[in-house]
Amino acid sequence: MITEQQVIGVFDKLTWDWKGYKIGYTVMGTGQPLVLIHGFGASIGHWRKNIPVLAAAGYQVFAIDLLGFGSSDKPPLNYTMEVWEELVKDFWTAHIQQQAVFVGNSIGGLLSLMVVANHPEIAAGAVLINCAGGLSHRPHELNPPLRLVMGAFNRLLRSKITGKVLFNRVRQKGQIRRSLMQVYRDRTAVTDELVDLLYQPSCDAGAQQVFVSILTAPPGPTPAQLLPKVKCPLLVIWGEADPWTPINGAKIYQDLSATGQPVQVKPIANAGHCPHDEAPDKVNPLIIDWLAEIG
Repeated sequence: MITEQQVIGVFDKLTWDWKGYKIGYTVMGTGQPLVLIHGFGASIGHWRKNIPVLAAAGYQVFAIDLLGFGSSDKPPLNYTMEVWEELVKDFWTAHIQQQAVFVGNSIGGLLSLMVVANHPEIAAGAVLINCAGGLSHRPHELNPPLRLVMGAFNRLLRSKITGKVLFNRVRQKGQIRRSLMQVYRDRTAVTDELVDLLYQPSCDAGAQQVFVSILTAPPGPTPAQLLPKVKCPLLVIWGEADPWTPINGAKIYQDLSATGQPVQVKPIANAGHCPHDEAPDKVNPLIIDWLAEIG
């Protein structure tokens, strides 16, 4: 089995105490601070193809394991977007204390948008990579049959017996690989390293409770609610072949860009939900060039 240390290579794995919980993070490089925020089920290691490149380009790159994920503690809490927003804001206060660019994928993208919208004083910009529309589906977004199915699924998740069965099935390496094959267009990017990176934290005590809490949590604010409050520049990167957050989700950002707002939208052809990992040779230069533009 590939260990987490092998996955994240030369990154220093550091810990920070937040409200009595251990939070894992890493930092590399010097210069303008960047804060990298992973998506659901991922961790610092999902940025392994980006951190060294961005640091070498002259930036101080922070990456954090959100509470409940990666090497961070997994306490039995009611997980919400607002809990993580407070965590990221407090992390900035403890470790950065100058305007930073927040870079997030999926749920991490929505969290980055929340941070720059609600705390503009700490934000120099944000990079949203296949930004999620919410932590979970809103009932009105589902057709009536699927709404009933999801309601029944949530009840099964909350059961001590069926919840454990469902979680153990979802976290099997074979199932993780099949899920990744659905959302990565380049299947050669779905490596044993990547599967292990997602599998290992699921073995930690408390991982099942975290899984249930997140899948049954409120969705949080929508990008449409947040964008009117955003004053800093945005770079929106979107893998065009993403079945989870389809490319039409980028329209709201394209419309904003058309009004003259400092928003750039960059589709990535032949890439899925995680283009930073699947196509880093395309994503890293986009981020570096945009950072140079905004100064």
